[in-house]
Amino acid sequence: MQRRSLMTLGSSLALSARGARAQAAPLRCAVGPFQPTAGDTRRAYEPFFAHMAAAVGRLLELTVTTDWAGIAVALSTGQVDLAWMGPWGYVLARDRARAEALAIVKYQGKPTYHAIILARPDLAIARFPEDAKGLSISFADAGSTSGWLIPHYWFKTQGIDPRTYFKYRDGASHPANDIAVASGQVDLATDYDRNFAAMVAAGRVREDQARIVWRSEPLPNDALAIRAGLDAALAARLRDAALAIDEATAARVMPANYTGWVAAAPDSYAMIEAAGRTLGRIGGG
Repeated sequence: MQRRSLMTLGSSLALSARGARAQAAPLRCAVGPFQPTAGDTRRAYEPFFAHMAAAVGRLLELTVTTDWAGIAVALSTGQVDLAWMGPWGYVLARDRARAEALAIVKYQGKPTYHAIILARPDLAIARFPEDAKGLSISFADAGSTSGWLIPHYWFKTQGIDPRTYFKYRDGASHPANDIAVASGQVDLATDYDRNFAAMVAAGRVREDQARIVWRSEPLPNDALAIRAGLDAALAARLRDAALAIDEATAARVMPANYTGWVAAAPDSYAMIEAAGRTLGRIGGG
């Protein structure tokens, strides 16, 4: 009887030790290249992730990826628990690694945004894309919603292959695309409205150095996503912590103009998934 009690006590202590180690494990987070440099991105987004880690009693381990698809890979391999990612990157992660969106970010109170195409202001483009045929264009990397997926999808609906219709290149960051147009390195470039506004507000480009020649339908904003298999209780606490961020807290812990989060539903990113299937980038295309 005494030996059984000692064995039971030993098992309990082992379970407690494992629980303590799990509790002490850092919250592994990731964010994509939202800012011109990795250092800029870290400075802008680290306070939010520190807030989330503190809310669940964990230390923070933050990775800043150099491309959007990198987060999907990190989620699929279990290297990341929580990620702030663009809509298309999230859809890729959901398709390939069963990632789950907890929430959709609000920007100036809205959970939607628009993809845009910028042009040099001196170009005579009255009708787009007819007047832009043969011009140079820079797309963002293939993991970007507004910088790659949605423009490619829209051109396909118009019967246009941008790789042959324009002098095509891709793989740039959004800030680099803005700067390339503003400096005359390319004629056209993809971006999204809130990034262009942020670049102008920060003085990185002037509003008169580029003009918008195309704008998409409203798109769902960035996702706060978790990897498949994350502890359900931890996932619920992370969701609650994000949804509890009000405008005052957002002003303190989130990048400028982000005002909080709304809950994500299973169909929140259905239009992004449909575009990905049409282009054959995810299953069902």
